Amino acid sequence: MKLAHVALWTVDLDAAASFWENVFGAEVGELYRSARRPGFTSRFVHLPKDGAAIELMTAPWIEAVPDREVTGWDHIAISVCSEREVDELARRCREIGILSSEPRWTGDGFYEAVIVTPDGSRVEITS
Repeated sequence: MKLAHVALWTVDLDAAASFWENVFGAEVGELYRSARRPGFTSRFVHLPKDGAAIELMTAPWIEAVPDREVTGWDHIAISVCSEREVDELARRCREIGILSSEPRWTGDGFYEAVIVTPDGSRVEITS
């Protein structure tokens, strides 16, 4: 058994797709428009190396909820395989203003930095 994909709601599908493409080098798939749910559109992004998939979804009824924790998934973690890669990606993200937490060793033994997507969702970058 393996996880097929995760899905993230966004208010701006183009900004979300650009984030994953520019920060992680993800391959952005074609736009999907639902015939069953008018207004629903999505795109899949596939991360390099293992091809993990993230479905980015939007619809007119989706609203941003800034700076508030809500039920559901809190974050996703993406392993870049080394401390050096965490540091380099964190440096790039700091330069573009999306680094939320500097690289550090956590109490549970992970070397990580935290960045935020255009919608404010957190992504942990781990070694």
